[in-house]
Amino acid sequence: MIDFSSRKFHPVVHLPEEVEIRDFTKPAHMQQPPKLPFSIGRYNEDRVGMYVHDLFEGQRTVHMGIDIGAPLHTPVFAFWDGIVFAAGYNPAPGDYGHVIVTEHSFEGTPLWALYGHLSAASVEEKQPGEPIQKGAQLGTLGAASENGGWPVHLHFQLSLKRPVTHDLPGVVSPEERAAALLKYPDPRLILGAVY
Repeated sequence: MIDFSSRKFHPVVHLPEEVEIRDFTKPAHMQQPPKLPFSIGRYNEDRVGMYVHDLFEGQRTVHMGIDIGAPLHTPVFAFWDGIVFAAGYNPAPGDYGHVIVTEHSFEGTPLWALYGHLSAASVEEKQPGEPIQKGAQLGTLGAASENGGWPVHLHFQLSLKRPVTHDLPGVVSPEERAAALLKYPDPRLILGAVY
């Protein structure tokens, strides 16, 4: 297993001191815009009623990443040295839109990270195998018109399982939750105590 505590990771988004923690387990909160420019949506949160697109089959409600709400075109950074594993566009309504998946190695243990809801310009030049350095800008946050229809935010997700392509299941069913938690660790291992 990776010893995350022994490393100092670069922030994926530079957050101000004041950040709003959202609670998407409450339907009323799903409809309200954030009160602050930067916000956090939690990991392993059962968001019943939020994922209404066909993509989620009416059953997938448990969030496997952390959402970082921020202004349009906010820069997004690599948390560690690695390579671009994949980059592409997931066009379905409610999907990630433009996404980059990076690959990292810690004492021989691979780890993948998905950065979803980016701008088109963020991914158009990215090539699999391209080296990235800790702290390098990977891209910027995309508008709703290019990010699957969502308010502007970053979906950041870790995976101990090699992705097939530029995609990971960011939301799973309650029945899949226990297995998913083993494959997709808590992003706060990288992000720190953001909530």
